Order: sequence, then structure tokens, then C-alpha cells
Amino acid sequence: MSETQRLDKWLWQARFYKTRGLAQRMCAAGKIRINSQRIRKTHYALKAGDILTFPQGSRIRVVRILAMPERRGPATEARLCYEDIDGTEAAPR
Repeated sequence: MSETQRLDKWLWQARFYKTRGLAQRMCAAGKIRINSQRIRKTHYALKAGDILTFPQGSRIRVVRILAMPERRGPATEARLCYEDIDGTEAAPR
């Protein structure tokens, strides 16, 4: 398994967005934050431990990256790549 992965690819493989193109558009629009920093680059190299904040449908998701998926597999497999965390934990202090 790789130590890093492109932001758009990770969001798609972890099944947060239906298509990789949609994940790319969210990145380009500045809708994604990594460790509280707004990111506009789809090729940003994510690593385990990073905290992502992003919109998904009508809610804001805050997740900690645990692993880099090797493929876009079933949701149960994708769920092992992240953990949901409380939004207050990721807020800057």
C-alpha cells in the first residue's frame, strides 16, 4: 500500500463521491479542507493522520484518514480507511 494518495482519488475510492470527476470539482472549488487549510489542488498528497473536512450532500463530514485504499471496493472495505470524528476536534485552537 502507498503511503500517500491524491486527494481526489482518495475521496472517490473511500466512496464519499460517486465519481472522481465530482471529487475533482469539489477540490477545485475550494470546498475541501485538510488539517483546517483550504485545498484547491486535486493532486494534493494525502497521508494517514490527515483530517479532512468537506461537504457531502447536506452535511459537513470531518474524517481522519487511517489508510490509503488500493481500489474502489465495497463500502465496508472503504469504511476501514477513515474514522468519523467530531467537528470540534478539527477546529483550530
